[in-house]
Amino acid sequence: MSELPAGGSVARDVNSGGPEASNRVARQIEAKQDHELVQRAKQGDTKAFRALVERHQRRAFTIAVGLLRDENDAREVVQEAFLRVWKGLDGFHGGSSFFTWLFRIVTNLSIDFMRKPARRETELDESRRINDEAFIPLLSRIDGADPADVVRRHEIGERIQEALDGLPPYHRGVIIMREVQGMSYQEMAEIVGVSKGTIMSRLFHARQKLQKALVDCYREQLDSEPPKGVSK
Repeated sequence: MSELPAGGSVARDVNSGGPEASNRVARQIEAKQDHELVQRAKQGDTKAFRALVERHQRRAFTIAVGLLRDENDAREVVQEAFLRVWKGLDGFHGGSSFFTWLFRIVTNLSIDFMRKPARRETELDESRRINDEAFIPLLSRIDGADPADVVRRHEIGERIQEALDGLPPYHRGVIIMREVQGMSYQEMAEIVGVSKGTIMSRLFHARQKLQKALVDCYREQLDSEPPKGVSK
């Protein structure tokens, strides 16, 4: 199995993805290619299975680290997920895409991992957080901004991470799948195992919770009014 990617930041421009129609076509092509690889892997072709891992491990890792907020835990979950996929290939009959099947396993394993008592005891351990204060002058030179602006961006990023951490797993999961992975509502519904309407409802409430959690950040750090639709 290939080494999992380093770094687990899920912050990116959520508007940078292509139209949903383009994503749908890309997913259809991907599903066809995955199907061929799965059939070869079922015959014992380890190279075909390695290709499946390489095609999907980065996105699987992004989902896991977005839910777990810890890179080491995310790697453990993704490795376990691919192990389960390998053992369960004969039982996979293509009722859903390989992509959907894998991500359902990753999501369920991540939620189970979060429920562990030892996991809950360490969630607030500040030593697990990355301290990047030493890099502020360097970031200032790279960005062409003064140090105060860089500090504000870091503070905003931390507030976003805290807001994500405060969401329940089922809300955090839909945010990651939709805004980071660019999945369709139907794909999300298949992965989570609920109706499309339930996914849309969860996403709406998750976005509302994030907006409310970030109101203070907009007021204090940007000296501006909170986003439209968010009450003061």
